[in-house]
Amino acid sequence: MISIIICSANEQDLKAVSQNISETIGVVHEIIAIDNSDGKKGICEIYNIGARKAQYDVMCFMHEDIEMVSQDWGRKLIEIFEMNPKIGLVGVAGGGYKSVVPSSWYNADLESNGAFYCNLIQGFKYSRKPEFHDYRNPRNQQLSLVACIDGCWMCTRKSISEKYPFDSDLLQSFHGYDLDFSLAVSQEYNVAVTYEILLRHFSEGKFDDGWEEDTLKVHKKWSRILPVNTDRLDESTLSRYERRAYKVYFNKSLDKNISYKKLMTIIGYARQSRIFPLRVHPKLYLDLWKVSRERIREGKH
Repeated sequence: MISIIICSANEQDLKAVSQNISETIGVVHEIIAIDNSDGKKGICEIYNIGARKAQYDVMCFMHEDIEMVSQDWGRKLIEIFEMNPKIGLVGVAGGGYKSVVPSSWYNADLESNGAFYCNLIQGFKYSRKPEFHDYRNPRNQQLSLVACIDGCWMCTRKSISEKYPFDSDLLQSFHGYDLDFSLAVSQEYNVAVTYEILLRHFSEGKFDDGWEEDTLKVHKKWSRILPVNTDRLDESTLSRYERRAYKVYFNKSLDKNISYKKLMTIIGYARQSRIFPLRVHPKLYLDLWKVSRERIREGKH
């Protein structure tokens, strides 16, 4: 038995996904759809409201612009939790390394990186590119442990959501909730990507200024535990690669007119990281200064 929780903004999308769920889930379920078409509540608040209403132990938080492709996926989801008691959160896309450098659940700018784990049919609402089956299973597993998962489809147990609710005080919009929830749950449980459940996601998301601000909030909150290294990368070399990724981040941020002063504040988030000891952390400020100087020489603002 599964409780499906949806933050709804579009009546037609909700109708379509509700019918799709009923036709594919294969187990007793309930759909708790909360109308947020006016956008007055953030997704964390909506999800917490839905979680309190849920009557079943297994819960699935999902977007409404989704189509479940796998038949009897509900049976498989219940089986995953029953067979793996240490699993606390399951998704269909995730990263094996969550960087200290601000990013989503995967940082493409790291030269030495954890793996990208994914099994979904990705559509494109904004760029209008053709959809494709994004299948990345580097270890040829049915279930892969990861650092964080994508928020389009996130499944957990009710008891876990009660202990680790979505942080509606910190995140009051529609970004960062998946990263924050993954990091919260991972304090006690494993986070995983399943390859036995396939869905179609009709949109690719938007990485706008709101996304940037919420991501920074999450990084500040969890700075003491970053990086999360489920892929067991060699941590003796990570500070070097993270420093290089910070330089890329500095350039991108300055292109977006993020101030030098704010970037100095963001560097401060890393001061508690185990891969940036006191002797290394000041070098990040030096890197920012060098990036800024180089931009001035090149005539960039």
